[in-house]
Amino acid sequence: MAFVYNPPTDPWLDIMYYDNDIVVVNKPSGLLSVPGRELHHRDSVTSRLMRVLPSTVVVHRLDMDTSGIMLFALTKAAQSHISRQFQQRTTSKSYLARVLGKPSSHNGSVELPLICDWPNRPLQKVCYVDGKPSLTHWEVLESDQLSSLIKLTPITGRSHQLRVHMQQIDHPILGDRFYGKPDAVGMSDRLQLHAHRLSIIHPGTDEPITFEAACPF
Repeated sequence: MAFVYNPPTDPWLDIMYYDNDIVVVNKPSGLLSVPGRELHHRDSVTSRLMRVLPSTVVVHRLDMDTSGIMLFALTKAAQSHISRQFQQRTTSKSYLARVLGKPSSHNGSVELPLICDWPNRPLQKVCYVDGKPSLTHWEVLESDQLSSLIKLTPITGRSHQLRVHMQQIDHPILGDRFYGKPDAVGMSDRLQLHAHRLSIIHPGTDEPITFEAACPF
């Protein structure tokens, strides 16, 4: 079935926090982070935000199917400050995901080299020759007979990293149409991956600040 972009509109824009330097949005699943190339893919968190805050500058992204915290800069100085934190991995972020099955241990790490699977882009794949290092720590929060709620802490920020890592340990994220097993895809009408928590050094005050968005699943 061909992909049809039908982004959610209620709420149109969920602004959690803003000041002179930054704005934080709770992005819904199904909405692009930035405008796509096609005209019918122009609607995004960024384009919506720029209607009310025209100086908005992107500093990081979430997959379209992932919900949760997105941070934007409102000045060039703030953008440089925050981008440097992401590059130097001094930010702290965690995600919540509901995955298929129950891992055999309470926690663990996945460390694999990832690269774009060009014939099948935007999919990513493990490649020990040309892949870039990626590392995710995970911890089981609760489990039932079919699935588990897991806290994911990415140390690197590769495209689709969390989705591929969960697939690679045989616990794909529910609703993952790219990497999920048929059972996992059918158990949810959305990707059950949520950017739950983000901590940065505020670019205007140089003080730590943390944002949390409640998990919607």
